[in-house]
Amino acid sequence: MKIFKTIDAMRDFVMTARCEGKTVGLMPTLGGMHEGHFSLIRAARAACDVVVVSIFLNPTQFAPNEDLDAYPSTPHADCDACESLGVDAIFTPDVETMYPQGEATEVQVPALARHLCGKDRPIHFGGVCVVVSKLFNIIPAHKAFFGAKDYQQSAIIRKMVKDLNVDIEIVVCPTVRESDGLAMSSRNAYLSAEEREQAPALHGALQLAREMIASGEKDPNVVLDAMRNHLATHAPAGEIDYVNLFDPDTLEDVATCDGPVHSALAVRFGGARLIDNMRVDGV
Repeated sequence: MKIFKTIDAMRDFVMTARCEGKTVGLMPTLGGMHEGHFSLIRAARAACDVVVVSIFLNPTQFAPNEDLDAYPSTPHADCDACESLGVDAIFTPDVETMYPQGEATEVQVPALARHLCGKDRPIHFGGVCVVVSKLFNIIPAHKAFFGAKDYQQSAIIRKMVKDLNVDIEIVVCPTVRESDGLAMSSRNAYLSAEEREQAPALHGALQLAREMIASGEKDPNVVLDAMRNHLATHAPAGEIDYVNLFDPDTLEDVATCDGPVHSALAVRFGGARLIDNMRVDGV
């Protein structure tokens, strides 16, 4: 496994592979890797000849009051795991390499970014779009792999790629969960024992929405109230940021639950902000 820290060396490696007729898969990460990341690597390994993982804690997607400094960093464990899973190359640039001229350029998908997490994190998706655009230029892969847990992020990246005519396929893989339903996340490490016991209520609220809609409930307000009550009962230590039912393509709130419906929620437990989502119309 090769480890690259410079843009030219990373790009040369990928272009050589492409010239040899090999398909290249990219898995971008912030580091702090866990089984959710590893499942994406396995998917990339099964689909591509060459697998590249980027490990870069991107500062532009964190607001000043967010957890950039506390974000889990496990570089040695990340590299060991990548090597054991058959990753061919890791790209680990520093901030000066990725932003040599500062942060002067913006890439936005405002129609999708203003919803859900974008309401409370207004700079987040702009930072995601900038760094992902950079990675797609530095690592011109055939496929890029993302997890379904970050539904809004995946929708925004798909739209950005389509609008900018980027020649890459976005592959979204299923959310990996703990045995009790909690979606795997680097931020789960922040949870206290009590908070960890309550955190599966996020998945429970999503399942409740699916069951209610499958049973014929059409009023989104009724479903949303039930989800909030579920969280209040089963996760009293959590503070709800949002609970939404929305169109899976536009991310706009639905007026009725008789069409395509996706649900997403965000709940804070102390210093941990957890998100989860699920298609709840049975499709």
